[in-house]
Amino acid sequence: MDIGLIGQHIANGLMMGLIYALVAVGFTLFFGVLDVIKFSHGDVLTWGVFSAFSMYLLLSWMGFEHPVLILVIVAIVSMAFIAVLGGVIAKVLIIPLKGAPPLNVLLITLMLGTVLRESIRLFYPDGANPKHFPALLPDWSHSWGNFTLRFDNTVMLISGLLMIVLVQLIIKRTKLGMAIRAVSQDEETARLMGINFNLVVYITFALGSALAAFAGVTYGLYYNELSFNMGLLLGAIGFSAAAVGGFGNIYGAIVGGFLFAMLQTIGAAALPFASAYKDVFAFGVVIVIMAIKPTGLLGEKETERV
Repeated sequence: MDIGLIGQHIANGLMMGLIYALVAVGFTLFFGVLDVIKFSHGDVLTWGVFSAFSMYLLLSWMGFEHPVLILVIVAIVSMAFIAVLGGVIAKVLIIPLKGAPPLNVLLITLMLGTVLRESIRLFYPDGANPKHFPALLPDWSHSWGNFTLRFDNTVMLISGLLMIVLVQLIIKRTKLGMAIRAVSQDEETARLMGINFNLVVYITFALGSALAAFAGVTYGLYYNELSFNMGLLLGAIGFSAAAVGGFGNIYGAIVGGFLFAMLQTIGAAALPFASAYKDVFAFGVVIVIMAIKPTGLLGEKETERV
């Protein structure tokens, strides 16, 4: 195979891996502090994209013309709005169900996802049909043979990586991160140390949800499209990435996200049949990995949680 084409597949895989990793980190943050699998996470991402798109329409109507400034505003507003939504979900649904059987929490978050998804389809103007997400970054590009380096993709990749590094610094280098890690390790001891358990949970859910909004905006910029059900597959992939990396481990979520994207890329490029089966191939490999190593590649036995 042509080296330029291989490089192009790798670049595409890195972009998708970044989006998956951002979603997977949210899953692993929720599981880390409360042992909760929040199955509405993909639909929260969808709300993030639609809130960004709505903000874009509002700014366009108000006469804003600078695309990069618009992008910065819509990204910040979307992340702030979805962070508040994540905190509200934690306060109204997750904390009250803390002592309930895990299956109840799982079902509640699953139903919440359906409510979020259907609310867009039913109440957003023309919500049932896909919409065009605007290209707000310059589309400069340079080609070397079959490899094309796009400026917008490069900016998205660097921004996403910086976002992951920022979250990692928050977790490892701040008092808030210390509180999150204390709660994830031992809730009762954390309470005895004076840590406000509920506040830590609210902030953690807000942080994970804001990451989902950022991932959604990146997805919209990359594919220039959004739809009410886009979070279904992204949520499933993010969950799989967190599982294959090892729940409760941020590094595992990142590894799982990029691994899943590379499996999709290999499935699309190397298999003799249509690229439509790339998800089947990637999920199949994930099933095999989970069968061999149920705790994930970087499971709790090997590393510290959150």
